[in-house]
Amino acid sequence: MQHVPTLDIRRYDSDRDAFVAELGAAYREFGFCCISGHGIARELIDGAYDAFQRFFALPTETKLKYHIPGSGGARGYTPFKVETAKGSQYADLKEFWHIGREIPRDSKFADVMPPNVWPAEVPDFKRWGYGLYQALDDLGSRVLRALALHIEQPENFFEDKIDAGNSILRPIHYPPIDDASDIPNVRAGAHEDINLITLLVGASAEGLEVLSHGQWLPITTEGDAIVVNIGDMLQRLTNHVFPSTSHRVVNPPNENARKPRYSVPFFLHPNPDVVLDPLAPCITPDNPRRYDTSITAHEYLMQRLREIKLIG
Repeated sequence: MQHVPTLDIRRYDSDRDAFVAELGAAYREFGFCCISGHGIARELIDGAYDAFQRFFALPTETKLKYHIPGSGGARGYTPFKVETAKGSQYADLKEFWHIGREIPRDSKFADVMPPNVWPAEVPDFKRWGYGLYQALDDLGSRVLRALALHIEQPENFFEDKIDAGNSILRPIHYPPIDDASDIPNVRAGAHEDINLITLLVGASAEGLEVLSHGQWLPITTEGDAIVVNIGDMLQRLTNHVFPSTSHRVVNPPNENARKPRYSVPFFLHPNPDVVLDPLAPCITPDNPRRYDTSITAHEYLMQRLREIKLIG
């Protein structure tokens, strides 16, 4: 049976050419790869999960203090059954929180990247949450260096395009499924991500699946591995050399359906003004240019947020 490979990112320093080739091949085939050897401390991951779980355990009326209507969930809390996968009849069975990049309030991007809000009821939420944000932001930039080399760009090609990126850390809580017959939906409908790449650190229950060659493959990680997948913005930039693959979160067919599920994806976005035109090395006779109109990362994000009903 096919499986999404796990690659040790330390090989970027010790065995670069082979690592870049294997990483590129994994993304060309699956749009997904599991990354091990990343050096993010288990203490940081566990501390962040603990803080997030303490927030989600708060009373609903307390959590709703941090819901910012009209913001598209850009920061703070989004309650259950708001986000809806594009084309899905049902809303996703999840609540979540958004942590964004801390930028100077006089930044040229301040109008589209609002300040973070932090729950007073969980005093260490910011320390753990933003610590994990920064660690995943750094790991994502390392993955992008390897991907840049794979498409014949300089190693640092992405660095000035993501240094003020509108990236989001999203702690998610999926509630336990008490009566599966009463639930019309998988926990999160089949979808593709909007951004450049997504890094998913840990998940407390199985359920993540990726669509490959017409079949849904479960993704399981080994050891410290973090799942990293391609988003639609990178698919567009690479003219579909790196595909943004459909994935979903299903209800486990066992007793784990009766347990809550927590996961923490990090959506790595480019700077809002980056233009998402296909890169020249990715346009070939066998892969002609697929996009004729230019669009910025922020314009694309707004278009997609409307599609998934986070903004009107």
